[in-house]
Amino acid sequence: MISAKDVNELRGKTGAGMMDCKKALTECNGDMEAAVDWLREKGIAKAAKKADRIAAEGLANIYTDGNKAVILEVNCETDFVTKNAEFVEMIDNIGKAVLKSDAKSLDEVLALDVDGETVNDYIVAKTAKIGEKLSLRRAKLVTKKDGETFGAYLHMGGKIAVLVVLEGANEEVAKDVAMQAAAMRPEYLKKEDVPAEVIEKEKEILKEQAINEGKSADIAEKMVNGRIQKYYKENCLIHQAFVKDGNIDVETYVKNNGGKVLSMIRYEVGEGMEKRNENFAEEVAKQING
Repeated sequence: MISAKDVNELRGKTGAGMMDCKKALTECNGDMEAAVDWLREKGIAKAAKKADRIAAEGLANIYTDGNKAVILEVNCETDFVTKNAEFVEMIDNIGKAVLKSDAKSLDEVLALDVDGETVNDYIVAKTAKIGEKLSLRRAKLVTKKDGETFGAYLHMGGKIAVLVVLEGANEEVAKDVAMQAAAMRPEYLKKEDVPAEVIEKEKEILKEQAINEGKSADIAEKMVNGRIQKYYKENCLIHQAFVKDGNIDVETYVKNNGGKVLSMIRYEVGEGMEKRNENFAEEVAKQING
């Protein structure tokens, strides 16, 4: 099964049409590099100019309507493009299209309609017009019940976006929680969400640290349990000290306001992606000098 995401990637690399890219991937059993060669051999690929480009800049945004909300991240190559009105409008149009849908995966989002074309084709057209590699990295449609509350927060103009859902409480409390997640970078909602293998690895590291500090194996083992609790308080949202009142944790703050944190999604633009090494001035110089 050839995914829309793979077709989009191949289009970005070669500039070939959607159907040609799909055919190339089908002929090459989904092998991306082989598909690039296939298109070049057929004389269909314009050039593989974008193949080594890195799109790790961009914007994240959140759209809400009643009991539905969308959080998404769209990437580009340079921060300069994030100020481009057409790029911002593209993100808005994609966000609104997802909000009207019931898309459950990125492939389903890429297949949605925007002004008579798929989101996939819409992004490819904007890539050609704006002149940078653009990509929809991730998008999530979230629904809540009537008694639940969305908390949405954008930081640094869309470099970080956080969407939380609370049971009870109100929007002000929910926004406080979203701001907490933006500032303190929790990886998980609660300690039960931390994978067992992550905890085991952390315990091994902490035990080794204690032994290196000169502690016996027995003492090191006891120290590990205490330090694991510290790990939870640093990496799990509801167990973190609340930034507005360090005497209580986030869970207690929300509980004191009649609520409970149900979910959290935090997008930081470009996190985990390879970054560009050259600066924008160098990039312009490269283009001028051919």
